[in-house]
Amino acid sequence: MSRREQRESAEAAIDVAECQRRIQYEFKDRSLLMAALTHASGAQHRLASNERLEFLGDSILGFIVCERLYRLFPESLEGDLTRIKSVVVSRETCSRISEQLQLIDFLIVGKGLAVNKLVPPSVLSDLFESIVAAIYLDGGIEPVRKIVERLLEPEIIKVASGEQGSNHKSLLQQQAQRDFGVTPTYEVVQEAGPDHSKTFHVLAQIGSRRYAPAWGRNKKEAEQRAASNALNELQAPRPDAVG
Repeated sequence: MSRREQRESAEAAIDVAECQRRIQYEFKDRSLLMAALTHASGAQHRLASNERLEFLGDSILGFIVCERLYRLFPESLEGDLTRIKSVVVSRETCSRISEQLQLIDFLIVGKGLAVNKLVPPSVLSDLFESIVAAIYLDGGIEPVRKIVERLLEPEIIKVASGEQGSNHKSLLQQQAQRDFGVTPTYEVVQEAGPDHSKTFHVLAQIGSRRYAPAWGRNKKEAEQRAASNALNELQAPRPDAVG
């Protein structure tokens, strides 16, 4: 059987139109989609599987997610962006997106991997990354950006909320710069305990306004708690202006 006949046979076995509807992209070159859907177990040889596409898709996905993070969080440091990116482009997230789109319905596998059995998350993750690469090769970067915005931006926001939810200093800095155009400062107002086990009483200040101080086992912990106090007070703003 020729490659063309193999592709036509595979296309006949799956609902290509439904697959494209779920990913919200219509291919000009359907052979790219078929390659993305073909697991190594279902390919005539490994070069005909989605392994090479998965390799490319992983890098494309990482690049676009990094670009989105850079634009969405202009006040976040490199380390914070890296942590968010590592979760958003993880195998777990990509696998979950495949499940969300039910892409398993279109996965082309061999006899050793039947789709009515449990498919490993790694296969589902590779499937999504392969489709990302196929879309890029077929239509360029813009269609991939749209898919990332639609499918992964909710993941980005969710991860960022969790990442920053415990980082009160980061949240306070964003709010202070947005609302007052200044950066918060922190002041140690009291220390207690012996040198080997000191505790610190720290307050946050935005402009001329000082917020309730907080104790911590070290300066970092005390600053986080002081920032939390400031955030709580800012939920009920007083009429006095920051200056």
